[in-house]
Amino acid sequence: MKRLILINGPMGAGKTTVTPLLAQKLSPAVWLDGDWCWKMEPFTVTEENKAVVLENIHTLLGNFLRRGSWETVLFCWVMDHPEILRQVLQPLRDEDIPLWIFTLTCTPEALKARLEKDVKAGIRTPDIIPRSLERLPLYRDMDTVQVDVTRRTPEQAAQVMADLVLGNRERRCWP
Repeated sequence: MKRLILINGPMGAGKTTVTPLLAQKLSPAVWLDGDWCWKMEPFTVTEENKAVVLENIHTLLGNFLRRGSWETVLFCWVMDHPEILRQVLQPLRDEDIPLWIFTLTCTPEALKARLEKDVKAGIRTPDIIPRSLERLPLYRDMDTVQVDVTRRTPEQAAQVMADLVLGNRERRCWP
């Protein structure tokens, strides 16, 4: 039986690092990153671009859920409002599959340190730090399974999630 897992959290929390580790633990699996759908130059957020990105996400997720030998479809992205989760999931509601929604959280100090490391490595620009920190509180009240990664390695975070999925615990109803 197929299952869908969303991995959410602020920029810098570790979604892109943790998701492929979780995919290995839940193999056969496929993982998608919502950021891939925003790879454009120049990066421009418009209503039309948002609609195209969501349509592409729906198409990719739907195709992987309905076809192929993957048991697990994982999707990571910054989804800092419940409405974004609903928009991602709405077209997939008719799929008869279990759903887990995880949010990677951490302390503001840990998030800032991670982002500063990325800025120093040239992976991100400095403006990401205040933008990510200001969004951090938005995740605390979301109806998701919160996985605190402040003191966990990416491998440990993936193991926590794999244990919950394989134990069929913390499954979510479709919003």
